[in-house]
Formats: sequence, structure tokens, C-alpha cells
Amino acid sequence: MADIRAFRGFRYDLGRVGALSEVVAPPYDVIDAALQEKLYYLSPYNAIRLELTRDEPTDNEHSNKYTRAAQTLREWLADNILRQDTARSLYVYEQEFTVEGRTFIRRGFMARVRLEPFGSGKIFPHEQTLSGPKEDRWKLFTATGFNISPIFGLYPDPAGEVFHHLEPRIRSAPPLAAKDHLGVVHRLWVVTDSATISQVIGAMGPKPVYIADGHHRYETGLRYLEQRRAAGEVPDDEAPANFCLMMLVGMSDPGLLILPTHRLVSGWTTSVTAAQLEAALAPDFDIVERTGNNPEAAWEYIQMDGAQSTLGFGTVADGQWLVAKLRDSRIMAELAPEHSEAWRSLGVSILHQLVLQRLLPARVGGAPVCQYVHLLSEVTQAVAQKACQLACLVPPATMAHVEQIASQGEKMPPKSTYFYPKLLTGLVFNSLKRD
Repeated sequence: MADIRAFRGFRYDLGRVGALSEVVAPPYDVIDAALQEKLYYLSPYNAIRLELTRDEPTDNEHSNKYTRAAQTLREWLADNILRQDTARSLYVYEQEFTVEGRTFIRRGFMARVRLEPFGSGKIFPHEQTLSGPKEDRWKLFTATGFNISPIFGLYPDPAGEVFHHLEPRIRSAPPLAAKDHLGVVHRLWVVTDSATISQVIGAMGPKPVYIADGHHRYETGLRYLEQRRAAGEVPDDEAPANFCLMMLVGMSDPGLLILPTHRLVSGWTTSVTAAQLEAALAPDFDIVERTGNNPEAAWEYIQMDGAQSTLGFGTVADGQWLVAKLRDSRIMAELAPEHSEAWRSLGVSILHQLVLQRLLPARVGGAPVCQYVHLLSEVTQAVAQKACQLACLVPPATMAHVEQIASQGEKMPPKSTYFYPKLLTGLVFNSLKRD
């Protein structure tokens, strides 16, 4: 079973810093330079100054964005800008958001979760990691000794048993609330009742946990723990470095939304037309719909069809859209025999392994390069601006895919899932040194 613990988190003293909306920030991996600058000027206490500190021209090995983050954190702790809660708590976290006209509410709770190497227990990754982000987070971990932002974890709970125990606690108290730059409303309740905490931990029981987002931070946490152990700074299995800050959401939560990750493809020396695309796809796909210059109709067909093997394509050169369906799945077994059938059946696997790496290079040449977007409006904007040569609409992976692939020790292809919205940084911080 995953080892879940209540903990004494560090939170902003809102009497000192003002509105919570002014001090929270998205996680580092979705912050561009413009948003970073905006958050810097929103408040001198915004969590951006810890999560993604600005680079400076004079930075060196001894003075850099990581050392500045650590110095800022020390100052905020000394000045009681951040205060540690007195009681061990679980932190109920709710997000209300709208996607393409529909409103969703996603709920979970933040806790400390014991770190365990992948493959050795009940915590499973579902995506591959990259060395660059891990090195960045490693430097921040070692400089600050804190989890600045939570990892996003999922657990199976079809009946909603776990959150049932938390319901009475959030009905009886008003939340802290913040609205982010995307209009998402975030609400936080602090649950200190020991009986409720025991019920939640008991209900988690033998449930596995699947990492939805934060793989780099989780692996960095493991590395940090091993380093601290080697330095003699982890006296026992209860020391804070054994744990990480994690948001836990039931996989059946009605607000758990996986957005598709569409591909905007470039890299060909000549234009790619609809006729060329159809010829390239012909050996393995049936063209099931042609929608002219109407990407909305293509996407509607894909959604109604519901199959991972149905993909949409828009050729920017002539403004044409079509929907293609894989004729025989056995071709994927030939292309990716080392992977499971579930992995091979994913739309992103079919697109990359068969279309982008085999069929199009054979017919059109070139070396396709992808950019990634999640909303149809982003696709249509890129096509209108001719920011790519080929737009590819991909059906989203489901929670069943995540659970099936991750539980057998396999990782999904890159950019397979996008759990929207991201979790805020700044609601709760977790010390890796103080209990």
C-alpha cells in the first residue's frame, strides 16, 4: 500500500501578503517568460520567486536562481510570511474550471506520501522523464530543502469512498480561494480532525497510486532522499525526506479531465497537400471523412467515433481536413513489438510510429518535428497563421489507458496525457527537513 500521512504544511499568512490569488503561481513547466514577469510584479511574495526564479546576467555556480530561491524562502520563514501549521493536516483541494463551454469540478487532497522506487511498491509512473527538468528540480530541491509544488497522483476508487470521509469537513467550513490567470478557481480546506484523517488513510488501504503529473519531481525526490541518507541526514524511516508532497485524486472523480494533445507538424522542405497525405496513408488507413476546410467537423467525427485508431489531419498548404482510420492493428505489432497491445493501440502511438515515422517520410520525405497544443481553437489558430505544415487531431487517452499501461510497468509515449488544469504552486509547501 502507498504510505499516506497528514503533515504540518507551510502556508502564506494572508494577513501579511494580501489576497491568495496574488501569491500563487502555476507549476514551472507551463510558465513562459511573459507569465513569469507578470507573476513577479503581481506581488513581492508570489510563489514564482521560489518555483521559477529569474535568471540574472551575473549568475554563477555560487549565486544563481536556485540560491536566490533558497534565500527568499529563508527570509519568508524568518519574517513569518510563511507559517507552519500547528496540527498535522490533510489539505482538501478543489478546482473549478471551464473547457470548451463545460464547467467541471475536480477534488482531491494533499498529503505526504512515502517515496518508493518505481517497481518496488504501489506507486507507478505513466510517462517518460527528461534529464533537463530533473536537473533543474534537483538544484531547487537541494537549495531549498522544500517541496515547492505538489506532485499529482491518482488512485482507483469507483465508489468515492476516500473522499466521502472528507465531505463533512469541507461542508462545515469556508475555503480559502484563489483565481489563476486562466480563470480557474482553486479552493483549499485544512482538515485537522484526527478521526477523519485516520478514516482517509485507512480507506486508501492497499490502493495503488499512479503519477499523473510531476514525474520529474518524484524522481528528484528519490535522488534527494538517497543523497540525504548518504550524508547521514535521514535518521530513520519517519524523517521528512522520506516523503513527498502529493495531491491525490480518485480516478473516478467527475472532474478528472484528460485533454487531447494535438500535434502541429513541420519539417518538410515542400508543402504537404491533401492528395499527398491521402497517398501516404493509403497502405494502412481508410479515409472515413473529408470535411473540406472545417476542422470542427473532423474533430466532431473523431469524438463521436471514440476509437484511438481514428485520427484527423489538416494540410495547411491547401486548407483541407480529413479523418483516417487504421485498417488493421497488426501493423503496430510489427512496428513496436517491444510494447504491449494497450500501448500500441494509443492514438499517439499510431500517429508517431506509423504515420510520422514511416508513412509520411516514405512518401514525402523530411523529418517531421512536432509542437503540442490541447484545444481545437489552438489548432485552428496555428493553421490560420500557417505556423505548421500539417495539423494532427489525436483522441485523448483515457484513465483506463493510464491504469492499464502504468500498472504493468510500462510508460506511455511522450505527450500522451494532459491533465487539466495544473495544480497551483503556493497553496501549501512541504519541508523535507522539518517535521
